[in-house]
Amino acid sequence: MPRFSRRQKATLVAGIITLLFIAGWLSPLTIAELWEWGARVSGHPLAMLGVVLLMAALMTFGLPGSLCFWIIAPFHPLLLSVCMLLLGSVGGALGAYRLGMGLGHAWHVEDISSRLLQLLTRRSDLLTQCALRIMPGVPHSLINLAAGMLRLRLITFVSAAILGLTVKWSVYAHTVHGMVSATQAEEALEFKALLPLFILGVLLVLGSIAKRYWFRAHGKHHTPGQEPPGRDE
Repeated sequence: MPRFSRRQKATLVAGIITLLFIAGWLSPLTIAELWEWGARVSGHPLAMLGVVLLMAALMTFGLPGSLCFWIIAPFHPLLLSVCMLLLGSVGGALGAYRLGMGLGHAWHVEDISSRLLQLLTRRSDLLTQCALRIMPGVPHSLINLAAGMLRLRLITFVSAAILGLTVKWSVYAHTVHGMVSATQAEEALEFKALLPLFILGVLLVLGSIAKRYWFRAHGKHHTPGQEPPGRDE
């Protein structure tokens, strides 16, 4: 069998991800369709496990695994919904982290213009990562891949994913719980309902900045628990 260089492997993986993105774009699913399917399978334990695994698999390859939210949250008790969403998203985060580690061998940070990657290069402490997880609209797939490429500390990455996503999924699931239609649930997830997440995210960012200045003022170079970007454990 032919041997591939690291750059060739990274290019191959990137090509696969691109094809998956294209496939998802060519065959979009509406929230109403997901809602209908979720209503049919919500009572089957194997279907519950399958949805969690599907969410993890989609998020591993940078696909919109959060679509599984519409199959889970409206049809299960609140606590169970949050646990299922957390298992699927954190599992997908770990898978994408490992995938990103492979890409990081071939590409340097300077070669990529992603603002998110540049942000995590400069600041990757627990508070900042939690803020990125909590903020609505921030693409989790990019966070996961960027963390792997930069080889951020795994314990900090996982802790931020668990804490941030627990808060985020709890708010989202509570908002749509008990809704009777997809349209009603979509309308419930408007800016006003998600405003507390924005505020909390901003407060976490401000806390991270204040903490950094505090350590700098006391003669410390970086926040305890944060490794310089690119360092493997």
